[in-house]
Amino acid sequence: MARTRERRDEGTDQFDDLYWEPRSEVIVEDDAFLEKIVAGAELPVLLAAIAAVLRDTTFLPADLMPPLTPIDTEPHPHGDMTADQRQKAAALALTGLRRIREQKIDSVAMLPDSTVREILGYLTGGRDEWADMLTHELDIAERKGGRPGWHFDGVARGRAFSTLIIGAGVGGIAAAYRYAQAGVPFVLVEAGTTVGGTWAKNTYPGVRLDTPTFGYSYSFAQRGDWPHQFARGGEILDYLRDVADRAGITNEIEFSTRLVRLRWDEQARLWEATTRGADGTEQLRRFSAVVSALGQLDRPNIPEIAGAQLYRGAAMHTQEWDHDVDITGKRVAVIGTGASAYQVVPAIVGEVDSLVIFQRSAPWMLPAPNYHHRVTDAFTWLRRKVPHYVQWYRLWVILTGIPGRAHTVTAQENWAGAPASVSPKNQELREYLTARVEEQLEGRPDLLERAIPSYPPGAKRMLRDNKVWAAALRSAKTTLVTEGIERFTETGIVDAAGQEHEVDVVVYATGFKPSDYLDEVEVIGRDGREIHDFWDGDARAYNGITVPGFPNFFLVYGPNVGGVVAGSLHFMLERAVEYSLSAVHEILSRGIAAIDVRPEALDRFVAWVDEGNRKMAWGQPYVRTWYQNGHGRVSQIWPYTNVEYWDITESVNEDDYEFL
Repeated sequence: MARTRERRDEGTDQFDDLYWEPRSEVIVEDDAFLEKIVAGAELPVLLAAIAAVLRDTTFLPADLMPPLTPIDTEPHPHGDMTADQRQKAAALALTGLRRIREQKIDSVAMLPDSTVREILGYLTGGRDEWADMLTHELDIAERKGGRPGWHFDGVARGRAFSTLIIGAGVGGIAAAYRYAQAGVPFVLVEAGTTVGGTWAKNTYPGVRLDTPTFGYSYSFAQRGDWPHQFARGGEILDYLRDVADRAGITNEIEFSTRLVRLRWDEQARLWEATTRGADGTEQLRRFSAVVSALGQLDRPNIPEIAGAQLYRGAAMHTQEWDHDVDITGKRVAVIGTGASAYQVVPAIVGEVDSLVIFQRSAPWMLPAPNYHHRVTDAFTWLRRKVPHYVQWYRLWVILTGIPGRAHTVTAQENWAGAPASVSPKNQELREYLTARVEEQLEGRPDLLERAIPSYPPGAKRMLRDNKVWAAALRSAKTTLVTEGIERFTETGIVDAAGQEHEVDVVVYATGFKPSDYLDEVEVIGRDGREIHDFWDGDARAYNGITVPGFPNFFLVYGPNVGGVVAGSLHFMLERAVEYSLSAVHEILSRGIAAIDVRPEALDRFVAWVDEGNRKMAWGQPYVRTWYQNGHGRVSQIWPYTNVEYWDITESVNEDDYEFL
């Protein structure tokens, strides 16, 4: 397994960032130009960047500390600074840019911890409890986390130990990168033919992020030149491929290799892994540990509809988009109105002859007027001219997302407005979002009565609203069907009202089976128990990572770690990887074979998570979503913040584990 990176740049190793840029362009523009740049900048970010470049925290006066007012719908510019604060901050930022210009500064040095704390204290409004977690994300912090502080050769040189990493998506790439840094031997298998996971599979028209781009990246690969504020799917795929190349991972991946079976050998204290190649040949190998990065949103959910086998037109799930099917001028049906439908429908409505949308429940949509926008010219200039500005901007996106919009979907006990809302703030959000829909569908009462969800905002994932969805619904080409589907015919779909809709193409925008973890893999642990029998339809893992009876088996993006109104997915993935490495370090340093989490630790964790989820809109007894499994338990969602996850994954608590 390769342990070196083919494209090493100056500073890459020191700052643990595959995209580290050692030099910026020198500022030469005049004051009038700089004033325009300041006017288009996010002021707290710019002041933080200037303070870091000049190593002068007087640019962060207490009276200009951003309030960080909780976000109800759209983010508050400048952390909700007052007009007076913005005016003073702009003048101060202009002074800072002038100094950088005068001194011709084109780089930034590592910051001591005291300076990091000062800057983070300013950006977070004095929330010291966030500092350690955010330091994990900051390249120029001396105590930046993530990189293992140990190496295999220094702990267990000569010991036979290898790890199987399953999947080369977002989680698998993170695992391979960190395990390579620690020098832990590993094999990475990927069922597909390329890296990228869900972003390699989902190539449907309109596919893109529904979270801000700069929060959707690795702490060790902080790309700065993203073109869009919400990245297109192809841009993310290119990024993941590039990260794997820069890290020296790509050439070491066993592509077209699917994991079929895992069996724990109690006597040898090893995992037996059976993999199957593209030609159907199976191979049996042994590993000391296994890291599963198969993810949640991977298995398409295609509902069973009577007569589906009779239909003679083209049919595809959004994750399995058939680009050989030309939809131009065709009659198309889209089943579902969730996240993928929201992207597909506006993308194709202008190309098709007619469009029938089958809606089971209407989506709530948060305003995002910049959803299809490119990054601004001011941002591009700041990236080129102010050292490390983009990294501070990324940190800003992450820290403002720590609380996110959780307060808007937190339930109030015995709230009289249920089931339409879960609290006064949630009712306020409902009224605001309803007014937006009413405005966009003015003059179309036939659509409006079907476009207002009956469930509370936040009970299901909220989509991004830049008015293109309403425009697609209003199109003369579009028919919205809410009666349900009765059956397929050879030429189309009959709805529950008995009307047949003849279509040439059917698109299943029906989501996935997120609670069916490892559904296509047999995993046999201690005492011959299969993991799906242990779960019995209720997937559970301690910290979302380890499962009792399955030693040295680690999940990345496991049960109950998905964030929907707060937090960073990449942070959760990276922390799971780092936690698994800490467990491996425990094994190696203790000279033992394995660790196995205790059942009581899992029970305690699940009880805590369930308690949190019961307080949220999606955890109310009258709500039904894909966040819940067949037992009705919310098994997908993390109800707390990234900071709590930081705390519980900071170390491996020996009281929670059995050492074998």
